[in-house]
Amino acid sequence: MKRQELQTYLDGLLECGRVKDYCPNGLQVEGKDEVQRIVCGVTASLALVEQAAALHADAILVHHGWFWRGEDGRVTGFRKARMARLLAHDINLFGYHLPLDLHPELGNNAQLAQKLGWKTTGRCGEYDLIFLGEPASATTAEGFAREVATGLAREPLLIGDPARPVRRIAWCTGGAQSSFEQAIAAGVDLYVSGEISEPTVHLARESGVAYLAAGHHATERYGIAALGAHLAARFGLETHFIDLDNPV
Repeated sequence: MKRQELQTYLDGLLECGRVKDYCPNGLQVEGKDEVQRIVCGVTASLALVEQAAALHADAILVHHGWFWRGEDGRVTGFRKARMARLLAHDINLFGYHLPLDLHPELGNNAQLAQKLGWKTTGRCGEYDLIFLGEPASATTAEGFAREVATGLAREPLLIGDPARPVRRIAWCTGGAQSSFEQAIAAGVDLYVSGEISEPTVHLARESGVAYLAAGHHATERYGIAALGAHLAARFGLETHFIDLDNPV
């Protein structure tokens, strides 16, 4: 498949022009013109680039790419090491941040719900980024946290009353603690995201709405894996999802 054809398809599928993001979405670094083998991962770290090179990949497809707003744009230090390795092997780098979070089927939020058996009933917030729904079964906040721990193979951090009944939930993967107040306004019993910050603890305690921090990496593994599987099924491309351990 031609690189340009792949870029056009992905940009359209994920509706990149719909959102104003913190980074460029789509093709971030140009490599080979022909793409047959793709390595998928959460973040375009040096370790992922090295694994892609070892597999003789033509492209890397990630959720967390490069060139974030506010970063130092100079290609030195770790940035040089990443870039040099990528360019030496002529590997394309594709990154999709918010567009991948948002997709109703392949996105991180949608795939997390599918993984954990949650029912999606609506969406709210900017770009409808926050998903609303119901847990797999009626439970308490503590019971819900145990189910998430089992499903993600990672112990989450629960803030709030462990005995609170949980019937309505909201979730937004990654670092979406700033959306907690909007979830509270939507009338949920518990909110799930990847990370938590100091003010979030007080908001959970004072509002009575439980907060579950389930891991930034842990909650965002499934969208990029689903996107790779979609490309393999639709175009016959060879895709490899590499899940590099990250405790955060």
